[in-house]
Amino acid sequence: MENFKNLPIIKKLGFNRIILVCVLILMYFLFSLGSGRMLGSGDIKNALNMVDYLGFLALGVTFVIATGGIDFSIGPVMVCAGLIAGRLLVTFGWPLWLALIMCVVVGAIFGVLNGILVAYMGLPSFISSMASMMLAKGVGSVFTHVQNSNWPASGAENSWYKYLVTYNGFPTGLVFLLVVAIICAILLNKTKMGRYILCIGSNREAVRLSGVDTRKWEALAYVICGTLAGIAAITYVGVITQVQPGLGDEFNNNAIASCVMGGTSMAGGVASIGGTIIGVLIISLLRVGIQAMGFRPDYQYIITGIIVALAVFADIRSSSRKK
Repeated sequence: MENFKNLPIIKKLGFNRIILVCVLILMYFLFSLGSGRMLGSGDIKNALNMVDYLGFLALGVTFVIATGGIDFSIGPVMVCAGLIAGRLLVTFGWPLWLALIMCVVVGAIFGVLNGILVAYMGLPSFISSMASMMLAKGVGSVFTHVQNSNWPASGAENSWYKYLVTYNGFPTGLVFLLVVAIICAILLNKTKMGRYILCIGSNREAVRLSGVDTRKWEALAYVICGTLAGIAAITYVGVITQVQPGLGDEFNNNAIASCVMGGTSMAGGVASIGGTIIGVLIISLLRVGIQAMGFRPDYQYIITGIIVALAVFADIRSSSRKK
């Protein structure tokens, strides 16, 4: 097995990513057998709809987890951005393009807030993100008076934003996600910012003693996370026309599960953008496959919880062996 792992092509592609792709393919056939039919284009479309917005959330939180932190506010921030921008669009008559930009602005503001709380004020990321999560839910509800934000439906006037998710059946949202994922991979693996973020997760004190302003780079990870949550809101409203206040918690769990499953270490210092994307595909296929087999969506939580527990356990074992 070690010889196989050390093959040049395997090392280049990544052994863990290859295993994840095999798991994804195996899941497809298992769900097809379990449901008595091959999962068709409709099932794949439903899975990709979730991938579109969950992928951006997972990409963002990958940067935060790489620092050794966590962000439980990404889902509610995404929903909050969709609520605020939707109300500005429909009630206050903002141009659609400006409302879409507002989605990103709202996400970035929460990212800056989390960065300040964690990096500059020294709050534990768990506590600060929980506070931001409640704040996002409250702001979204107050701004919309606890009413849904209704975005233009497909075929209606001003509905061109839905082309960011799909165009004549073509999954433009997936292409959009992959382009952003490539940019994120370059930022994380090929730039000074990415190296500092990973180093902070590995040994924060050593990085600080070397003269690096760890607070700045740690805060930037949260800003990136919040901005990507705002971009996720754009694809979310492209899929879900009616945005309801108070939602978002489920998306946190799925995004974090995708990261951990994809090889990002909860201890920090190790992150894989490619693995995160494959993890998002697995989580999305899991939901669709369970529904195709006739089970309630509740079973997805059970299976996802087991997968996350196993992934974290494998990460801990791997880290202990390296030591």
